[in-house]
Amino acid sequence: MIGGSSTLFRYIFRRFFGSFGVIMAVLMGVVYLFTVIDLMRRAASHEGVPFRTILAMAALDLPEMTQVMLPFGVLFSAIYTCWKLNKTHELVVIRAAGVSAWQFLSPMLAAALLTGVLATAVLNPISSTLLAKFEQLDALYLRHNSNLVTVSRTGIWLRQPTQGGYALIHSGTFDESEWRLSGVTVFFFDNGDNFQSRIDSPVAYLKEGYWEIRNALVNEHNAATREEVRRLPTELTAQKIEESFADPDTISFWSIPDYIHIMEETGFPTTPLHIHFQALLAQPFLFMAMVLLAATFSLRPPRFGGTGGMIVLGVALGFFIFFMESMLHAFGISQKIPVYLAAWTPAAVSLLLGTTALLHLEDG
Repeated sequence: MIGGSSTLFRYIFRRFFGSFGVIMAVLMGVVYLFTVIDLMRRAASHEGVPFRTILAMAALDLPEMTQVMLPFGVLFSAIYTCWKLNKTHELVVIRAAGVSAWQFLSPMLAAALLTGVLATAVLNPISSTLLAKFEQLDALYLRHNSNLVTVSRTGIWLRQPTQGGYALIHSGTFDESEWRLSGVTVFFFDNGDNFQSRIDSPVAYLKEGYWEIRNALVNEHNAATREEVRRLPTELTAQKIEESFADPDTISFWSIPDYIHIMEETGFPTTPLHIHFQALLAQPFLFMAMVLLAATFSLRPPRFGGTGGMIVLGVALGFFIFFMESMLHAFGISQKIPVYLAAWTPAAVSLLLGTTALLHLEDG
């Protein structure tokens, strides 16, 4: 405890969480408002989108946006708590009692760690489920299409429109280097979801504008015929298929390892999932780093002046870390840097910066 006082620990802990709750409520209120406005703008070009649906979609997207805003909420809360303790001279009294900066920061560090753990273990599974429902409504009302690709334990499923209906393509494995599907079955349905015909083939290749299905066994009109090559016209491209995979944000933290295993078995790249999973593991440490950085820029004694400028600099540094995290994740997804470096660098660098600055500024 802080200098042996559990009362002081609880006091600062409650002060931090109180500020955190108010700041996050304000941030998410603003985010919700702008999300509603953006959805209304998109819905203006589509007919028959009820306003209550727009409100519901914005609410479904809110937990995911909460995850994005949490580092800023922790940073702003820590800055405000330290500034308030400074302004009311409570910090002077705490230091006069022999409590070091590391000791009175421990409640906020504990709160940040707890927030990060809950965000990863509890909020993420909830937000992933609601975000998946949001994307379903978005596809139904605003995009009028759905994910082209689904990966499951049974293999890969692709859906594409055909003349008078649609086709479902199933494959056991996939080779990204050649865009080759192995163990292929194609089911054809009309617009009323009535089964029409079926094609079985050991291999199919995605070419420009068509699927090249080789050694195809075609079952249609109650008769089976063998074709050396069957071409199935398609508007799918390699880029469209890659973009149609489930967003990592729609997969629960607890389900990511299994999903990675399934993706690896079917041959699809898993780097974005690995980075997302590692970033979630690093999240609690990133939140702790936000507290250390906030303290670095907001514990300056009022008599020295310039506190406002230091706080603004701290906020700017927080945004810089956010952009650095996004950039490193992009480098990791493109495989320019290792997965662990892309996911853990923002938290590690922020912790080192905050710790070094406090060691330099405080006598401990």
